[in-house]
Amino acid sequence: MTRKTTLKPAKLTTTRFKPRASALALGIPTLLMGSASFAQSEDAFVLDTLKIEERTLDTNPYTEAGAPYKAKVSGDSRHVKDLADTPQTINVLTQTQIQESGKSDLRDVLAAQPGITLGTGENGNAFGDRYIIRGHEARSDVFVDGLRDPGMTTRESFATEQVEITKGPSSTFAGRGSTGGAVNSITKQASTEYDFNKVSGGIGTDNYQRLSLDSNNSVSDDIALRVNLLYSFKDVPDREPADKSRRGFAVSGLFKATEKLQLLGDVYYLNAEDSPDLGTYIVSGGGKPVDDFPVYLQDQDFLKSTVSVATLRAKYDISDSSRIENALRYGTTDNGYVTTGARGTNRDATDPDAPGAATASLSTHQGWQEVEYLVNQFNFFKDMEIAGKKNQLVFGVELSKHNVVNGVYNVSNNGTSNCIVSGRGGAGPGYCTTDANGNTPSNINTIMGRSITKGAQDSDYNIETISLSLMDTIELSEDWSLFTGIRLDDFDYDNTVDSRGTILNYKYSDSLWNGHIGAVYQINDDANVYLTYSTSANINGGESDVGGNCGYGGLCGDPEQAANSEPEMTANIELGTKWNILNDKLLATAAIFQITKSDVMESVGDDYATLGTLNTGKNRVQGIEFSLVGNISSKLSTQFGASFMESEILESYNTDSEGKVLSNFADDSVFLQLRYQASPKFSFGGTLTYSSELYAGQPDSAAGFSSTTGEYSYEVPSYTVFDAFASYQFSEQLKARVNIGNVTDEDYYLAAYRSGAFTYIGEARNAHLSVDYEF
Repeated sequence: MTRKTTLKPAKLTTTRFKPRASALALGIPTLLMGSASFAQSEDAFVLDTLKIEERTLDTNPYTEAGAPYKAKVSGDSRHVKDLADTPQTINVLTQTQIQESGKSDLRDVLAAQPGITLGTGENGNAFGDRYIIRGHEARSDVFVDGLRDPGMTTRESFATEQVEITKGPSSTFAGRGSTGGAVNSITKQASTEYDFNKVSGGIGTDNYQRLSLDSNNSVSDDIALRVNLLYSFKDVPDREPADKSRRGFAVSGLFKATEKLQLLGDVYYLNAEDSPDLGTYIVSGGGKPVDDFPVYLQDQDFLKSTVSVATLRAKYDISDSSRIENALRYGTTDNGYVTTGARGTNRDATDPDAPGAATASLSTHQGWQEVEYLVNQFNFFKDMEIAGKKNQLVFGVELSKHNVVNGVYNVSNNGTSNCIVSGRGGAGPGYCTTDANGNTPSNINTIMGRSITKGAQDSDYNIETISLSLMDTIELSEDWSLFTGIRLDDFDYDNTVDSRGTILNYKYSDSLWNGHIGAVYQINDDANVYLTYSTSANINGGESDVGGNCGYGGLCGDPEQAANSEPEMTANIELGTKWNILNDKLLATAAIFQITKSDVMESVGDDYATLGTLNTGKNRVQGIEFSLVGNISSKLSTQFGASFMESEILESYNTDSEGKVLSNFADDSVFLQLRYQASPKFSFGGTLTYSSELYAGQPDSAAGFSSTTGEYSYEVPSYTVFDAFASYQFSEQLKARVNIGNVTDEDYYLAAYRSGAFTYIGEARNAHLSVDYEF
C-alpha cells in the first residue's frame, strides 16, 4: 500500500519520490500529442488540474494522508475495512505520535494508554514486559505483524510503524488468550516507492544516548531494501546505577517477482541489557509506597533479553477479486534476570544492633528462559457476491510450534549480613537497607556480594497448534454491514515440570472454538453505530514462563486433574459509534462494553498448594471508552483516549473474594497528546497521563484485602504526569526536537507485586534533545 501526501509548509522535510520510467515514457508523448491536438482543434477542452504530490518523511503507509496521528487502516490485512468502519475498539499509535511522545520501549508506550496497566511477575519480573488490558493478563497476547511474539522479552519501537491495541476478546484473530485484548506491532517494511536515509541522534539528562538509522533504497522498480539500526543507553532518572541499554537492527527486503507475486523478507535482532531497579515497597495494611527509597540493586544484577527473528512473506494476486498471503516465521529469544527485591519488615528481637527496628530486607529473584518458535500463517482473500450481497471472505490456516525452556540461576550471597530478620524458616541473617541508626549503608549496592552461575532447567513447555478460521464482512445494504468470524484452535500441550524436586508431566490435547459477530449501521457517509459480540478461550497452563507455579497462569497439582480442567472462557459485548469528521482527518469514537470471564482457574488452598488450579472463578469488567485521534485543525493534532471501568469478582473458591475488585486494575485512565504547529518550522506540544489508584495482587484474581482494616492491603496511588516537547525544522534535511518527561517531577508508581514489594517507580523528570538529518 502506498500513501502520498501533499507537501505542506508545516512539514518541509521530504523523501525523494522516484518517478518511474514507464510513467515518463507514457506521459511525455501524451503531452506532446495533446499539444498538437489542441493547436489543431477549434473546440476548447477543460482538463482536471494535475497535482504533483510528494511524500513526507512520515512514510507510514497506514495513516490518513495529512494526519500523521490518525491511522486509516490496520496493518493486519485480515481487517478488510478501514478502522473507522470496523466494529471493535482498536487504538492505534502511529510512529510519529510515539516519537513525539519521547517514549521508545513498548512497555512505556503502552503503560500510558487508557485501559492498560502494568503487571509484575512471580519472582519480581518474569523475564520481560507485562501488560494488563481491561483488567486481564495479556503478556502472551503480543503480536508482530499479526503473528504471536511468544517470548517474555523487552520490546523496542525503533522498527515499528504503528502499534495496534485491540480491546476486548479477539480469539478469532489472535487464537488462544486475548482475554482483555491484544497488542500488534506493525513493523517498517521496504518499499520501491521512495528513497530516504534518516539518521537520528539524541543526548540528554541521566546519560541519555540514542542513535538510529532508518534507510530505504529502491534498487530498481521491483527491488527495495530497508535498514533500521539502533543504539541507546540511559540511566533510569534519579535511580542510578539502574540503567537500560538497547542495541538492534531490522532489515527488510522486497522483491516483486512478477506483476502478481511479491516476496517480502525481514530479519529482526534486539539485545536489551538492564541493571534493573524493582523500585520501592508498599507498607502493608492500607499503607502507601515508601517515598525516596534508596536504589538497592546489586552490582551483579541484570535483566537481559536477546531476540532474533526471521520472517518471509509471499503475496500473490490470483485475480482482481482473490489473493493469497503466506507468512513463515522462525524466532528465538534468550531471556534471563537476577534482581533484588525489597520488603518492609522489622529486625528480629534477636538482632544485636537494633532489635525490633523498622527496616526493609533485601531478597533475590531470578530465572532464565529460552524460547524457540516456528509459525506459518496462510490466508486466502476472496471478494464475491452471495445472494446478491457483497462478501469479503478471509479463510486462514495457521500452524505453530512453541518451545519454552525455563530454568534457574545459582546465586550465592557472600556478603556480610547487617541484620537479623524473620523469614519462612525463622529468624536468620539478612541484608537490610538501613543500619542500626536508620541510615542507608554506604555499600548498599554491593552488600550482598553475589556470585551467579546458570543453573538447571525446571520446565520444558511445548505447544503445537493447528488453527482454522473463516471471516466474512457482508454488505447487507447501503446502510447495514455484518462482520463475522469463527476459529478453531486444535492444540497439543506438553509441559515437563520439576516441582520442588518432583518431576511432573502435564500432557493433554483440546480444541477451542471462538467467534465474533458485529453489525454496523451507517448513519451517514462519515458516521456509524455498531454492536458486536466476541469470545476468547485460554487453557490451563497457557502461560509459558511460570513452570509449576499454581498462580500467574501456570499449572500445578495432579497432571490428570490439570488435563481434565476446562478452558477459561470470555465473552464480550460492545456497543459503539465511530465518526470520521473534519474531512476524514479526525476520528471520534465511543464504546460501552462488558467482559465476562468464566471458568477462571484459581489456586485451591494457597498459591503453593498441591491440589492445583480449578475452574472455580468468574469475574466481570464493565466500562466505557472514548477516543479522539487526528487533526482538530490544520495546526492542531491530538491523540486522546479515556477509559472508565469497574471490575468485580463474581464467583471464587475463596468466597471472601466475591464482590472485590480485580488486582492491578485502574478504574479510570486518560491519555492526551496535543501537537500545535505554530509556524511552518516550529511546533510544540505535550502529553497528559492519568491513572486512578489500583491494588496489588495476582492477575485475574481479587486484589489483596485485609479483613482486619477493611481496606485493600496494597494500594498503588493515582497519578497525573505531564510531558512536553517542541520541534524546529532548520531545513528540508535537518530537524531537532526537545522532550521533557515528567515536567512537574511527580512521584508516582506504576504497579506492585501482590505482597507490596517490587513497586515500580515512574521515571523522574528528564530531558533529551534529538536531531534528525535526512540525506
